[in-house]
Amino acid sequence: MSLGTETMSSSLQERVQAHKSALDAHVREIVEWHFNPETGCPFWLDFAAKAGWDPRKEIHCYEDLDKFGFFEDEWLRGGPVRQWVPKGLAHLPTYIFETGGSTGVPKARVQMNDFRTDYEMFSHTLPDESFPKGADWLMVGPSGPRRLRLAVEHLAQYRGGICFMVDLDPRWVVKLLKWGEFEMAERYKQHVVDQALTLLKAHDNIHCMFTTPKLLEAMCEKVNLRKLGIQGIFCGGTEMTPQFHRFAVEEMLDGIYFAPTYGNTLMGLATHKAPAPEDNWAIIYYPPTPRAVLEVVEPDNPTKVVPYGATGRVRLTTLTKETFVPRFLE
Repeated sequence: MSLGTETMSSSLQERVQAHKSALDAHVREIVEWHFNPETGCPFWLDFAAKAGWDPRKEIHCYEDLDKFGFFEDEWLRGGPVRQWVPKGLAHLPTYIFETGGSTGVPKARVQMNDFRTDYEMFSHTLPDESFPKGADWLMVGPSGPRRLRLAVEHLAQYRGGICFMVDLDPRWVVKLLKWGEFEMAERYKQHVVDQALTLLKAHDNIHCMFTTPKLLEAMCEKVNLRKLGIQGIFCGGTEMTPQFHRFAVEEMLDGIYFAPTYGNTLMGLATHKAPAPEDNWAIIYYPPTPRAVLEVVEPDNPTKVVPYGATGRVRLTTLTKETFVPRFLE
């Protein structure tokens, strides 16, 4: 028993070291790209000129990114958005993805192909028997400035389908709730749900769906989605809790495959661990490493990662050729 444990521990350590080496190599590649005068974006090239040190010479591993300090929230709010476009990608069409905007001016991220890469990676985690290749999709959720439609539509197309769309404006919902217009917010939700159900009843090749927890629950109060042809649901939103996860799987969805996910504008998309009894319906996510790294840090000392299982503040590091965001505190 002892030998088996040691062997397993050694194997795990080898895997951890391999992933660590791959992450360090990726960090060096991304830093070289963003701080090379021929490929980097104006913001980071200007940053390096003023910092008095050369990231390409001093950043050798993931831990070295601490030298940048913490990425400031305000850098992405307003200002000339072209300062974030890397010279090496300036020839490509550029999209703007915005955050929710609930805390002021929305943060903006430029993208060319990152959203496609993220959702293609996610596609490979979806079971074909529940998300059939060639099936059409229905997206019921925020598009607009968040541009989520682009990502979900690409996912549908990547899997050989066509994506139908019903838009939700979450900024309007937030305003209605702040004004105490709860009845109007409910009427707006039903307006969105009614549009979704109309499409599901009219198009029998829609077998896959993306939506938010609240909209999903509202749809299931009216119809049995399995009887309307839905086989797999990809669901994400801030309302996702262990209680909702269990309710959806055990009571609401009648056997439809449920894929809870987490994503945001600055990170991309995280895949979920398959539910297991020992998890007590907690939703456990895997960030898209090495493209993005999530860590939980001490709120009062955000340079220190908390022990496994402890709570704290989320620290994000995004590492793609389109976006370099070191040490952003959520």
